[in-house]
Amino acid sequence: MGAGSGDLRAMPRTTRTRTADPSAAPNSLRFSAINAILLCAGLAAIVAGYVLLSGGSTVGAPLLLVLGYVVLLPLAIIL
Repeated sequence: MGAGSGDLRAMPRTTRTRTADPSAAPNSLRFSAINAILLCAGLAAIVAGYVLLSGGSTVGAPLLLVLGYVVLLPLAIIL
């Protein structure tokens, strides 16, 4: 046998293992009370930001919108 034919019997056999348990996936998306509180606070900050923006505020509106979109809503999802 030549070098190009390759001997499959000499190659070690590898096994695949799963890293994540599929039965744990449905339980990982449960939201607690802190998630609901942060979600409501984020939505309230966004609504207040848009109300201030319609009134002409150039300082408070962007601060509230950034707080709602960048801080509170992601925290509500992550925690």
